[in-house]
Amino acid sequence: MRSSLRRKAIGICEAKIANKGEAVGLSFYAFFANRNDDPELLMEAATWWIKTHQLDHFEKAVKIRHMLREQL
Repeated sequence: MRSSLRRKAIGICEAKIANKGEAVGLSFYAFFANRNDDPELLMEAATWWIKTHQLDHFEKAVKIRHMLREQL
């Protein structure tokens, strides 16, 4: 996953955790607007989430944030 997407995803995880607490879950769709304006980037996130890490559709934001930070 490219570093710009990784930084954006970490920020989104942090915002969700701050707003809803550490039990909040999310999917990789949370990293994007409601329209698919960058299909290549969406597929990159989907590949990281589904193919590389075999994550469920929804995961805890704290888990995703930790995984993303480990790869910085």
